[in-house]
Amino acid sequence: MNYTLITGALRGIGYELAMHFANRGHNVILVARHEDTLFQVANELKKKYKIDAQVMSVDLSQPDAADEIFRWTQKKSFAIDYLVNNAGFYIQGPFSETLWESEQKLILLQCLSHIRLTKLFLPGMLERGKGGILNIGSTGSFVPGPYNAVYCAVKSFVLSFSEAIAQEVSGSGVHVTALCPGGTNTTFQDLNKRRRSFFFPVMDPARIAENGYHALMNGKRLMVPGMANKMQVFMVRFIPRKISARISAYLSVK
Repeated sequence: MNYTLITGALRGIGYELAMHFANRGHNVILVARHEDTLFQVANELKKKYKIDAQVMSVDLSQPDAADEIFRWTQKKSFAIDYLVNNAGFYIQGPFSETLWESEQKLILLQCLSHIRLTKLFLPGMLERGKGGILNIGSTGSFVPGPYNAVYCAVKSFVLSFSEAIAQEVSGSGVHVTALCPGGTNTTFQDLNKRRRSFFFPVMDPARIAENGYHALMNGKRLMVPGMANKMQVFMVRFIPRKISARISAYLSVK
């Protein structure tokens, strides 16, 4: 059977993406750490959309997590048509004071596991001549992030990687999209107490997921949801990075 594999599918954007894929008839594989909650979401999707929903409980901050997922799908004969690299978490505070253990986990998750998943599942998509990969970046992918230094750095990594692979697979029938939302009404919001205004809104995760889903299906390489977020990303092109860093610092909680 063919599936969409979604990491970090328990809440927020990942949960809403699972809903969008299931609503359009895709079987899904939900990946996260908490097995009990995974089964609850899977059962919800099965009942509501009449699709198959599988679950796998794994910690993607572990170096061998991606290979474990791949071996499991191979054993089950599950073909992955779409891969959604969504799992992540937020780290905020002065770099000199934040915990290395948390930063290491974020780096391993965003810069190892998700890229390893792409490495493992992309060849099958190319062989079948269809499918896609949706990587979740951030508006922080475009600027230096004082007080969010590691988070913005790994999101910049995600964006650069996505755009490069998108070019490599151009014309193959496989699409790679970077979805780069700004402030989102999820559990991140409890941690990310950035100053909010008209230009820094908090968006609903369902709307972000809808934008990401359609961008992937339409072969767009980059999706920044929300007009205010689009304006930010456009304007930053004309601002010196030193000034961007100052603005980011001002907008963050010190």
